[in-house]
Amino acid sequence: MKFKGRGRPATRPIKFMDGFYVEVRQKGSTSKGVIIRSVTEELMQSTVKQYEKANKDVIVLGEHKNNEWLSAAPKKTKAVVNP
Repeated sequence: MKFKGRGRPATRPIKFMDGFYVEVRQKGSTSKGVIIRSVTEELMQSTVKQYEKANKDVIVLGEHKNNEWLSAAPKKTKAVVNP
């Protein structure tokens, strides 16, 4: 039985679909997090609230439309610590 390698990693950049994007990562982590897409801004805001309650770092990447970002810089929100 021959070992099949995993191959070469992808070199093409990620193509984002139209929508609103949020990056969620563990609190205090330095690695990249998971990018979550929402169709509307209201759904994005509810996603932000949901993950802030779970003590996650949430970065709002903004709106992506027609292969370009409509917002200038991502905004980092601080997670709420429940007493």
